[in-house]
Amino acid sequence: MAEEAYRSILLKLSGEALLGKEDYGIDPNMILRIAREIAEVNRIGVQTTIVIGGGNIFRGAGLAESGIDRVTGDHMGMLATVMNALALQDVLESIGTDARVMSAVSVHDVCEDYIRRRAIRHLEKGRVVVCAGGTGNPFFTTDTAAALRAIEVGADIVLKATKVDGVYSSDPAKNSDAVFFSELSYDRVIENKLGVMDTNAIVLCRDQGMPIRVFNVYQEGNLMRIVQGEPIGTLVS
Repeated sequence: MAEEAYRSILLKLSGEALLGKEDYGIDPNMILRIAREIAEVNRIGVQTTIVIGGGNIFRGAGLAESGIDRVTGDHMGMLATVMNALALQDVLESIGTDARVMSAVSVHDVCEDYIRRRAIRHLEKGRVVVCAGGTGNPFFTTDTAAALRAIEVGADIVLKATKVDGVYSSDPAKNSDAVFFSELSYDRVIENKLGVMDTNAIVLCRDQGMPIRVFNVYQEGNLMRIVQGEPIGTLVS
């Protein structure tokens, strides 16, 4: 058994992380690779909670810009996260890892309601907990849900999965002179609008002393390396 640096983690997966090479929906190869990495971490005894987005299927804020009611759009986005969570649960279980989907939006026929004490119990039994439905409230992103759930279940760190190696001063895909940050304070992230997570999530983590590590999920093996203490990506603390 490998030695882990963290007892409990909260992995924030965007819906886009599941796109892989697809333009829409879920890339089967990508979700399988992510599931295998999650299973590997879970197998060495690290309690693993996941908050998943729905941007690969639907974005409530984007539809709101076209004229639909924002609350309705956000509720539709929450349902998209349930779809992603169910897909991830299915893949995890297909490779022998016990998982439970818990939704902040009640959909009793397909998954459990999110109840903090029940989530903690699942984690204690070695199950992966996949949180869907955001916070259950419109106007709050899945970033905020990730910060909230991490604090509620007593995670040691929030791991924010992205397409880049960490946090830069600007978009490295557009600016070759963008500066990479290995460490940042919460306040600097907010003041410089570095876009690590939304401001609500950063403030919540800051006030509760919850560290955040931003890393590239497309680099295979990064999740395990972080869990074992390697300084991959950018640490916000």
